[in-house]
Amino acid sequence: MKVLVVEDDEKVGRFLVRVLGEEGYTVDLVKNAADAIRQGGTGLYDLLVVDWMLPDGDGLEVIRDLRKSGGITPVLMLTARGETKEKVIGLDAGADDYLVKPFEVEEFVARVRALIRRTHGFARLRCGELEVDRVAHRVTLKNEPLYVTTREYALLLHLLHKVDKVSTRSELLAQVWETSFDPGSNLVEVHVSRLREKLGDCAWMIETVRGVGYRLRSTHPG
Repeated sequence: MKVLVVEDDEKVGRFLVRVLGEEGYTVDLVKNAADAIRQGGTGLYDLLVVDWMLPDGDGLEVIRDLRKSGGITPVLMLTARGETKEKVIGLDAGADDYLVKPFEVEEFVARVRALIRRTHGFARLRCGELEVDRVAHRVTLKNEPLYVTTREYALLLHLLHKVDKVSTRSELLAQVWETSFDPGSNLVEVHVSRLREKLGDCAWMIETVRGVGYRLRSTHPG
């Protein structure tokens, strides 16, 4: 299970990484909203732990952006703001749970476990005969294993999270390659082409939307 921690306080961030690591989770740490939006939107995480106050914005922006783009990853908001109205704001923004600082480690870990269990409801992402098992990190097509690279897997996950919706080229660069810099290369096109080759007679599922980006289709265009 993989967790993204969004916390700008270095001491708190290191503490959360250590606690979650001891529980067996793989943990990435980011310290600002921009990085959180970019990494959190990849679909590679089973849980996001998000602080409210960040140097370039706030956790609410991160959560709203995630939900607006169709992200279903559970979010635990971690903050010193403990007023009822603030909890309501956080939950209405799209957070799945809310824990006030300071907190007991046992409660934090228990809430993480509870939210991780919910991800198993979304552990299998499916589009037609294409399926990704996020727990086993396995891709199958027509019930047969489909062997993909790490980057192809991340690209496929992003498209699966937005079935029948267009993902722009810049969006894919930001969320799959974690870069906003486009040197004019054909990086995205090459990986899409390789994925299509592996899909064989189901290559039609990845549709090119000219001048915009790509879309994973749930039905054959014919």
